[in-house]
Amino acid sequence: MEVAYQTDVGQQRQNNQDYVGFYTNQRGVQFAIVADGMGGHLGGDVASEMAVSHIGHEFEKTDDTDIEAMVKWLIFELQRENQHILAKANQYDDLSGMGTTLVAVLISGTHYLVANIGDSRVYRLRRNTLRQLTEDHSLVNELVKQGELTAEAAKHHPQKNIITRTLGVSQEVDADVTIYEFEPDDYLLLCTDGLTNMVDDDQLQQTLMAEMTLEEKCAALIQKANDAGGMDNITALILHHEGEVATP
Repeated sequence: MEVAYQTDVGQQRQNNQDYVGFYTNQRGVQFAIVADGMGGHLGGDVASEMAVSHIGHEFEKTDDTDIEAMVKWLIFELQRENQHILAKANQYDDLSGMGTTLVAVLISGTHYLVANIGDSRVYRLRRNTLRQLTEDHSLVNELVKQGELTAEAAKHHPQKNIITRTLGVSQEVDADVTIYEFEPDDYLLLCTDGLTNMVDDDQLQQTLMAEMTLEEKCAALIQKANDAGGMDNITALILHHEGEVATP
């Protein structure tokens, strides 16, 4: 499994509230995680870094390879980290109300799970076709699902940044978790909305299909978002499944 990632502050923000990490457990199972923090001057930075680093380091201690068992492990860790973020926010006034989106991909053999809270995304490129694997937990996406808003209108809606599910902020943790199976030459893209609000799906697909290294593809995506205005922090993590992988 090849991996590369890059994060950038963008053109409009003073600090980067995105956080990204890639981890391997005791049995070689791999875990990619991207978070986009929100709330307060420092709160977003703190919440996203807590979520990625805490869950990532807990993952490194595990020695399981069973994907179903890892689903249960991840749901437990998300609930535990939610309580950690809430406790930290209650402890410091300047962190009050902080939270974070989170997307993660956990890879064991030929299977992988995708977990999502918020509006950061996971895409899959398979046989030159791009598909969004996650569903945005946002107000405008709910309006689109109810038929009250078109997908095109949602892109420019004034309330497009209102998130309906987060890690932190509330006692409830409601993550979407789905298991998929790899095919040879699959690409996975984990990213924050600082990329997808600036770069459309066609451009994402063209960049993932380009004859470049994964590092160059990450850099190209970041550059496209900045060229389009870079209104938010931008993070891209790309995984490439080159062929058949033996189950650990």
